[in-house]
Amino acid sequence: MLLSHPLTTSRNAFSISKGVISLLRNPSNTQSVYDIEDGLYGSQAMKLAVDFIKADANTAELVQDRYIAPSPDLETLLQYPQDSLGYCYAASLTEAGFDPEFYRAIAVRDDASYILLRLRQTHDIWHLITGFGTDVAGELGLKAFELAQTRRPMALVLLTFGLLKALLKTPDALATLLPTISQGYQLGLRTQPLLSQKWEAQWEKPLQEWRQELGFTG
Repeated sequence: MLLSHPLTTSRNAFSISKGVISLLRNPSNTQSVYDIEDGLYGSQAMKLAVDFIKADANTAELVQDRYIAPSPDLETLLQYPQDSLGYCYAASLTEAGFDPEFYRAIAVRDDASYILLRLRQTHDIWHLITGFGTDVAGELGLKAFELAQTRRPMALVLLTFGLLKALLKTPDALATLLPTISQGYQLGLRTQPLLSQKWEAQWEKPLQEWRQELGFTG
């Protein structure tokens, strides 16, 4: 069994601590989320998550091939049919004023880094496919879904933070959050792995067709 170098372990602990403190001060600070994930990168939990993800043959093939699509051009996607995944994706990002490359860049050097990059690239597509919104309940529901499908440790961290924040600041919200989290987790267990999909190769496919094929309807 390989052991982490003490210096690497210290750097990881510092990155996690910095991210946790920043997230506590400002839960909307996305950069603190990436700091925590950077610290968790070489953890045993992340290694187990990679093994779990690659247990699906189709996902393992995509990981091995290092499939990465060009950054989407929203103006081009808005020319697609209005029921297509491409149009729905571009319209939702345009309406919200989001940048498709909002995420922190990560160099692909192994399976774990590739998986993290792919999850960051397709986060907003997952919102569309699952039907979870971008409000607090929707984000936590999606994180529960992601936890069921990937075992990604960051998903568990964000679920924990979200519930703790609600408990301390808006306890009445738990009545909505808990069922949504449960729904997301169960949905993740019974649907096809979203990480195995090459969304960008079929932007023209209707969103509802994607959802049906992946087990979200019917």
